[in-house]
Amino acid sequence: MKKALAFTALTLSVFAPLVSFAAINNVSDVGSLIINTINNVVVPVLFAIAFIVFLWGAFNAFILGANSDDVKEKGKNLMLWGLIGFFVMVSIWGLVNILTGTISFGNNTGPTGGTPKAGVQIGG
Repeated sequence: MKKALAFTALTLSVFAPLVSFAAINNVSDVGSLIINTINNVVVPVLFAIAFIVFLWGAFNAFILGANSDDVKEKGKNLMLWGLIGFFVMVSIWGLVNILTGTISFGNNTGPTGGTPKAGVQIGG
């Protein structure tokens, strides 16, 4: 219970400033806030965690487990999970960027070029 409470407090302390400083006027701004939060906060933190897991696995496999096959195997598994984490995060980050480019959150200007003309002059 204490861990869940600590995690909730940490999450609120990270995301509360993002929400309080955001000027949310419409659905597009909410989408932009979510996408920017994912791209600028969540993804770098998860990359750092995956990198630390990979380095810890390498440290276990090649330094601590130099004489023990069991420790070496655990280190190799950690390295594998770190690489899987990298792959998953790159995939998700790519999908989020595709979504951002496709829907174009934050582009409130509308179509360019003015009002379309029918090609028929009415009223001289």
